[in-house]
Amino acid sequence: MIGEKIQQANKEAVRRLLNAQPTIVGMGIAGKDIPGMTKNTVLHAGPPITWDKMSGPLRGAVIGGLIYEGLASNEEEAIALVESGEITFDSCHHHNAVGPMAGVTTYSMPVWIIQNKTYGNFAYCTLNEGLGKVLRYGAYSEEVIIKLKWMETVLAPVLKATLELSGEIDLKPMIAQVLQMGDEGHNRNTAGTSLLIRELASYLVQTDFSTDDKVDVLKFMHSNDHFFLNITMPSAKCSLDPLEDIRYSTIVYTMARNGTEFGIRVAGLGNRWFTAPAEIVDGLYFPGYSLEDANPDIGDSVITETSGIGGFAMASAIPIVQFVGGTPQDAINYSKTMYEITEAENNTYKIPVLDFRGTATGIDIRKVVETSILPIINTGIAHKEPGIGQIGAGLVRPPMKCFEDALEAFVNRLEKEGNL
Repeated sequence: MIGEKIQQANKEAVRRLLNAQPTIVGMGIAGKDIPGMTKNTVLHAGPPITWDKMSGPLRGAVIGGLIYEGLASNEEEAIALVESGEITFDSCHHHNAVGPMAGVTTYSMPVWIIQNKTYGNFAYCTLNEGLGKVLRYGAYSEEVIIKLKWMETVLAPVLKATLELSGEIDLKPMIAQVLQMGDEGHNRNTAGTSLLIRELASYLVQTDFSTDDKVDVLKFMHSNDHFFLNITMPSAKCSLDPLEDIRYSTIVYTMARNGTEFGIRVAGLGNRWFTAPAEIVDGLYFPGYSLEDANPDIGDSVITETSGIGGFAMASAIPIVQFVGGTPQDAINYSKTMYEITEAENNTYKIPVLDFRGTATGIDIRKVVETSILPIINTGIAHKEPGIGQIGAGLVRPPMKCFEDALEAFVNRLEKEGNL
């Protein structure tokens, strides 16, 4: 009897995920559009965490965010402000948002507004800063703040005006196409960024901004292959959020990490987090760096894997092994193995090299524990010290404890309800 209830609940969870229609509907400002934001609110990636437990990159990004907002003028003032208790920290996920790496989102930051047209819910994400010294890796020097201000005062207004001319952009067929073009939606976004520029360029040049501003915006997007990542993430987020609180479902609807802990949330267990210490990423390091320099796994970008792309679609992006390590066959094997821990195959996101088989979709905590197969994630590696930035890329898996604890909680709930 309970087995049938779980099966039906999981079918409903997968149905909602596959029926999602993520769509870019505009460009907004975090403080005005993200629910629950105040001028003293700092959102971050991963499950909730307090200042004393934050890793170097997350602390650095918090300091940078406070300087960017004008709440502090330097590191010392920012730390004093945090320690005064006047800053409210919370997970991006608690506010319908996601953020790459440190994921720090503050009141004045521009955000993509993505709506799941099927269910009406929204998701938000900041704009991708590009490479080099950036806030998401904990940098907060003057050049970082200058770039963030340019993004606020030039990049975002240009994109907002462009979207007002272009109208809404349906992301589902675009993401399906990028998987056919060699992206996987997490660590490789060259095709996605290119398609986005192609979609926007003819409208962007029609805006009333100066030629210099329009050229700078196009150059910025063109120079940043990861620009599309900050769209695939909220696309996945708004597709997964309708799964929350599907009674009896064992499907994972959130995976996230804050640089200290990895956390998951399960459809049948609501908003409850199950956490364990984040792992160190196994990968390839840039010259001069090694495993000893690496921060534990960090960022909300694993929401892509949660939805069935990213590492789950590595077979679509075989050249990525040159960046994260391994061989072409490894990429294929990773994608194939994920079918053993998921409920379904995606009816839109398909992998050419696997005879256009749909990506593995709907992670089931029961299957993870039963098979001892953990979800595969490809990701960047952050230096453990704030401000140094990305030092490599590789592969990582969640701690098994997250899934074991979630399954135990699920069973305990069934027992309390008299279903076992």
